[in-house]
Amino acid sequence: MAEEYGFDHAWTYDHVGWRSLVDKPWFDAVPTLTAAATVTSRIKLGTLVSSPNFRHPVHFAREVTALDDVSDGRFLLGLGSGSSGFDERVFGTEPLSISDRVERFGEFTELLDSILTNDNVSSDGKYYSAVEARRSPGCVQTPRVPFVVAAEGPRAMRLAARFGNGWVTNGRGSGAEVTGDEAWWRSLRDNTERFEEVLRERGRVPGRVPRYLNADAGSVYSLSSVERFRDVLGRAGELGFTDVIVHWPRTEAPFAGQESVLEEIASEVLPGLKEH
Repeated sequence: MAEEYGFDHAWTYDHVGWRSLVDKPWFDAVPTLTAAATVTSRIKLGTLVSSPNFRHPVHFAREVTALDDVSDGRFLLGLGSGSSGFDERVFGTEPLSISDRVERFGEFTELLDSILTNDNVSSDGKYYSAVEARRSPGCVQTPRVPFVVAAEGPRAMRLAARFGNGWVTNGRGSGAEVTGDEAWWRSLRDNTERFEEVLRERGRVPGRVPRYLNADAGSVYSLSSVERFRDVLGRAGELGFTDVIVHWPRTEAPFAGQESVLEEIASEVLPGLKEH
């Protein structure tokens, strides 16, 4: 339906369980996106986001390669450091500090990148090891699938600048640490300015790196009305975001809304965006 409505990409969370939905029906991201790939032909498909909480680069590289093949090169790999929520707790392991999670994320991302772009990889790291890991047949997209890296702090932003083919953000301190819609928009402005500085330090041109906004990380649901959606698009565009990600309306929280709003957006708003 997202493809028929005219959206450019569709995403699913890559979690074992998530927040208040841990007792609700929940399917793994990889087979879900594989199924989606078989019934679509145009729309890009992605994870928002995959993390080291329960993924290992050696095996995950195989899943990524398969997804890119089944989708005929339409896969976008969202990557993040992972949080201290259910995904970490359910395995019964000791939680990592924020600093350690970012360190692990750096090792995870570098090894995954190496496996997807080299024929034979061995590595012995603090968190992950690999012995003669193969990439054959390789990704359909070259040199590998695009990495869309989630980053809020400076260390993660440096990873995004180094490995990312795109950057995705919720806004610094989103959720409990930022209250109010305007405070959230200010956090996004600060984040974008900070990320642009990191890109320049890396020798990259900020305007050439796609920026993805999770539009529902703020306090107001982006599809609460057509007017809200238009406002989100306009303000995101002013901040330099190239792509906006919204949640499909649900019958209950989180993201409770009406599909009629989505239909109205598809018929009235999206065609104008395509013209530009």
